[in-house]
Amino acid sequence: MNKNKKTHFLTTILSIALIGHVEAASDNMHQLYQDNCASCHGSDHGGYLAPALDKETLKGRSPTALRTLIMTGSFETLMPPFYGKLSDDQIRAMVKHLQSTPKLPNPAWTIDDMKASLQVYVKDESTLPEQPQYAIDDMDDLIGVAARGKYGRGSGSKAVFINSKTHQVVGEIPTGTAAHIIDFNPANPRWAYVKTDTAEIFKVDLYSMKAVRSIKTGFNGPGMGVSRDGKYIMAGSFVPHNAVILDADTLEPLKTFELEGIDPDGNFVSSDSGMIIGTPYADIFAIALENAGQVWIVDLKDGFPVTKIKNVGRHLHDAFLTHKGRKLMVASYDDSIVAAIDLAERKLIKKLPAGCVPHVGGGAAVKVDGRVLGFGTNFGTCDKTVVSVWDLDTMEVIKQIPVSGGTESPAAHANAPYVAVDIISKDRRARTIQLIDKKTLEVVKTLDVGGHAYFPEYSADGKFLYVSAGYSGDEVVVYDAFSLKKVTSIPMESPAGIFSHGRVKYMTRGLSPDEME
Repeated sequence: MNKNKKTHFLTTILSIALIGHVEAASDNMHQLYQDNCASCHGSDHGGYLAPALDKETLKGRSPTALRTLIMTGSFETLMPPFYGKLSDDQIRAMVKHLQSTPKLPNPAWTIDDMKASLQVYVKDESTLPEQPQYAIDDMDDLIGVAARGKYGRGSGSKAVFINSKTHQVVGEIPTGTAAHIIDFNPANPRWAYVKTDTAEIFKVDLYSMKAVRSIKTGFNGPGMGVSRDGKYIMAGSFVPHNAVILDADTLEPLKTFELEGIDPDGNFVSSDSGMIIGTPYADIFAIALENAGQVWIVDLKDGFPVTKIKNVGRHLHDAFLTHKGRKLMVASYDDSIVAAIDLAERKLIKKLPAGCVPHVGGGAAVKVDGRVLGFGTNFGTCDKTVVSVWDLDTMEVIKQIPVSGGTESPAAHANAPYVAVDIISKDRRARTIQLIDKKTLEVVKTLDVGGHAYFPEYSADGKFLYVSAGYSGDEVVVYDAFSLKKVTSIPMESPAGIFSHGRVKYMTRGLSPDEME
């Protein structure tokens, strides 16, 4: 081989080696991102619970500032400090990776992928106990807490179940990544379903406190509902843009839906999944297409046909039910309204003012002086930080109650005197919840919970109010619902959503079953 050919050969080999090294480094950073960032910022870099992290959104940002933020975390958010968890070299490489990576294309996760992900932990469910293996008077006394874990994954990521009369933990289900939603089977009190931020669903036997099956339905997305007969689950994803109906017994996927359609501005879009909800009113699911501004009603019969309600609002997200599950109140972030939908007539009834970026959480409604009043919280990204109150029969705004900051999730109970709302401002106010008197519709008390106070929930009997003091407090705090005195606290790593088993009976938080009309 002559000298020139030898030089060219060596250069080619070095180039191939260098390309391979760069590709390997890129793959490593992609995996590092998936393992540490994706559960909050989205597996496609496009945002989820936290903002998008891609070269477009981070354009012009100082690499030093980004490195500092990763090292120290952000107190006012879910983000913990990564100093000590990641090396300085890893953090520097991550900053470069984020500032050079575009939002990734919508990845495929097919029904075959879902089937392949199905895991069975208890093959013969007849071997499970016939009654709870712990002291509890009524299964409705159970409260489930979705614990995120400090880094959104690890041993602290679990669903924790508490007897709300004794405030004792009676079971924990490890989920690997951050638990997000806990739903219960309306037809059989022994079954619960836990969905994580990385779209795994666990079927949980509440009698033995064991996970019996799990399936991965996507990469990110919290949406999940259970049908009134307990036969079906519907789950939706942010990534990819689809939803699936599962057999609630086996978790076998039965049908997938591509979430796409014409948005209120006339554009054809592929859409994230917003809320999914089953209803005691009928054998249907309702699902919000966040970006398409549509609500689909899926009938639970052969073929799972879909009725599409269009032009509901821009950027739909969460919702709650009223009128024994016949009416659906859906939050529209970008239009600052809550849209009322009649599920029987399958049409939009009215769009109600709801403050800035409404987020209704699990919803709250109370019956006062013969009227059923609904309460809507909002993120408060303008100066108008209010809780909206509507007459749910006339669908009129009754009052907008000034509160001390943005709010995320209201809680009420027929037997408790107050509607509780969590304050989510980026300062010490985030440690607080505010209590609204149901009769006067005025804020009468502010409680400093400690940590970041989120997701209040009443026990099934209405005697106690549970609040997550997470992200820096690492405990669930329990208050007497009448005196508002602290009763106890339960240690937990980054607790978030709280879900009473009693919801399967009253559906709308704040109304007893006979008040659902």
